Amino acid sequence: MREKLNIKKTKPQYVAVTGITYAQVDSWFDHCRRDLKLDLIYPEDMTGKVYPCVVWICGGAWLRMDKSAHLAYLSKLADKGFVVASVEYRTSNEGAYPMPIQDVKAAIRYLRAHADRYRIDPQHIGAMGESAGGYLTCMAALDNDPALDTGAYLEYSSQIQAACPWYPPTDASSFHYDDPEQAAAAAESLLMGFNVMRNVKEAEDNSPVSKVTKDAPPFLIIHGTDDHTVPFEQSEILYEKLTKNGCDVKFIELEGADHADMQFFQDELWNRIIEFFDEKLK
Repeated sequence: MREKLNIKKTKPQYVAVTGITYAQVDSWFDHCRRDLKLDLIYPEDMTGKVYPCVVWICGGAWLRMDKSAHLAYLSKLADKGFVVASVEYRTSNEGAYPMPIQDVKAAIRYLRAHADRYRIDPQHIGAMGESAGGYLTCMAALDNDPALDTGAYLEYSSQIQAACPWYPPTDASSFHYDDPEQAAAAAESLLMGFNVMRNVKEAEDNSPVSKVTKDAPPFLIIHGTDDHTVPFEQSEILYEKLTKNGCDVKFIELEGADHADMQFFQDELWNRIIEFFDEKLK
């Protein structure tokens, strides 16, 4: 059987490029240099149209991360008209805070610097991340200290226009530990480079809750009510702080969901995420 089709071209072709170097950083006790990389899904067509960009930030307790782990799900955003960039950042075994957020901000500046190449609308960049990546999403949205912009492309802004953190740690000073020895081994202390139980003020100062102002970009916070890794209250704290400051914030409570629960990977939730970025970035 033969069939002739004349298909109307209504969507671009999306191309996935993995392992793009966006920065070079010192490594191995500053004796060497290594590349920081990102994965990108971007549109190619002949129209010259640009698209808003969503930066994905992987979780892993700031100890481990894999920028390619969620590309299958991130393609859902690409299919709805977004450029999607999943960024690598240095983990706490390589250096303490603010190193990871400096890396995230460097990636955002790189994307703006190469916006024409990857069809990005540089005025509309958002971020989304899970757990440790949710923390970094919040800090990218809330902490605009110029000292966090280091490396190349400093003529470009690292500010984002929308944030969607999943189960984020938002106040490192409010986690509960049995004793200082337990706190010393906690992921929060390894990130900060000090014992958060013994340095409460410094831990709060390096947390999203301390950075909230009325100028915060729109937020969509998502957290499971039965999270055994990052307490649900961590998102409640941030939501209340944003609300008190008159910010644009929505909070989705996933009933009965644990940390990184399968609820987070269902179409019903991804449709809500896409609606959020459609509204705030397009």
